[in-house]
Amino acid sequence: MTPTPTPVLAAAGTGRAVALTVDDGPNGDDTMALLDVLGRHGVRATFCVVGRQVAAPGGAEVLRRTVAAGHLLAAHGMGYADLGAWEPERVRADLVATLAVIRHALGDPEAPVPWFRAANGSWGCSGRVAAELGLQPLGVTGTIDDWRTQHVPTLVANLRRAIRPGGILLVHDGGGERGGSVEALRTVLPQWLDDGWRFTAPAHPDRP
Repeated sequence: MTPTPTPVLAAAGTGRAVALTVDDGPNGDDTMALLDVLGRHGVRATFCVVGRQVAAPGGAEVLRRTVAAGHLLAAHGMGYADLGAWEPERVRADLVATLAVIRHALGDPEAPVPWFRAANGSWGCSGRVAAELGLQPLGVTGTIDDWRTQHVPTLVANLRRAIRPGGILLVHDGGGERGGSVEALRTVLPQWLDDGWRFTAPAHPDRP
């Protein structure tokens, strides 16, 4: 796959296909609980992981379980900094370090990390730098504001409002306590599957 600097904003597939993406982890029990929910329903997601979270105690174990379950990975930076305001070389150093941490945790220097998501949707030069490193920038079409609240009924309503055919849906497993996000997905996922929604990968620009 040949990356382009422009963020992907579509899921692979037609009809009620959606790409579920998960930001800011891994985050211990919250990510483990989320993996349980996704595994129970056979749903695959793209996990946009933070280097320092992978390097934190227990992070590598959670990451290995994520990959073993068939989920895709995206680099989300070493921390939560806004890469959109950085110079290219600083962005490059951060992404190279993030990839090194991910691959070290997985014990595989060639482990695939096909995607990159900029924190806060602030891109600056980071999309171009990511593409040069072989990472395809990945955007968002629907968010649930779970960084603002962990009130489960609110998040359930936000999930139902945010999903759309062909879209890329964002939830969080890190950056704070995210048990409410997991519970909201636990409620909504079986209903979505009964309604005919399919969870696919993001649509890479050089593939139909």
